[in-house]
Amino acid sequence: MELRHIRYFLAVAAEKNFTRAAERVGIGQPPLSLQIRDLEREVGARLFHRIPQGAELTEAGKAFHDLVRNIPDHVERATQSARRTARGESGALAVGYTNSSALNPVFAAALRNYRRAYPGVALSLNESHTAQLIAELLDGQLDVVFVRPADADAEHVKIRLISEEPLMAVLPSKHGAAKLTKLNLADLRDESFILHRREDTPSLFDTVIAACRKAGFEPTLGPSVPQLVTIVQLVAAEVGVSLVAASLQALQIKGVVFKELHDVSPKTRLSLAWRRTDTSPFLKNFLACAFG
Repeated sequence: MELRHIRYFLAVAAEKNFTRAAERVGIGQPPLSLQIRDLEREVGARLFHRIPQGAELTEAGKAFHDLVRNIPDHVERATQSARRTARGESGALAVGYTNSSALNPVFAAALRNYRRAYPGVALSLNESHTAQLIAELLDGQLDVVFVRPADADAEHVKIRLISEEPLMAVLPSKHGAAKLTKLNLADLRDESFILHRREDTPSLFDTVIAACRKAGFEPTLGPSVPQLVTIVQLVAAEVGVSLVAASLQALQIKGVVFKELHDVSPKTRLSLAWRRTDTSPFLKNFLACAFG
């Protein structure tokens, strides 16, 4: 039994006339009658009474009609759903991001552009540190991740730079260096530096260490913490100082000041990473929104 048999049957049932039904479906009346006879043979029961005025459903035809009348609509909806999914307009996308990337304007812009362009896609968000996000990407739990550049498996992960911004010193507001017109990183050589754990975000950790060495000193390391908000809060508590992305000024945590550095110019980079084998339209569309 083919879908056309169902369509022909429903046309005759609606028109109660083979000639008008044939015009409705765009075939001749004799071929339509043959198709209905084929359907009746396959069903094993008469579906129509032929009467002088046209045709009417038998009891078997009524029972058949009750169950098949919505099939063409279901097929049409299924077809449209499949087409939307193939175009990446309906489905789901899992996005991962680091705590700091959520404060970067490109993060919000990418999500906003994607949501506007593809409102039918269910977007799930997961925050973690770079190492964990890459692991979940490789496991297939995430489709695309915002991360600080990492030593990812280049054979399986593709990484593309999306943003670069300067690192700034964050100091307790009552720190003596907070009042300096020009702050050099070397002015903080005697301070304890509160940083991310290196195993979580190695690129950012290494950038800070390299900047200190370029400024002529080996930094004293204070507490290692997983969250940027915690770093800034510990600076406010006068536990130490730190270097953080300039976008963190948006946190507006009391008790700290952000200062540009004049002797060195360390930068932090934000990248998008995805599996090389992923050819889904959802990922393709998201990348176009992020980089477009």
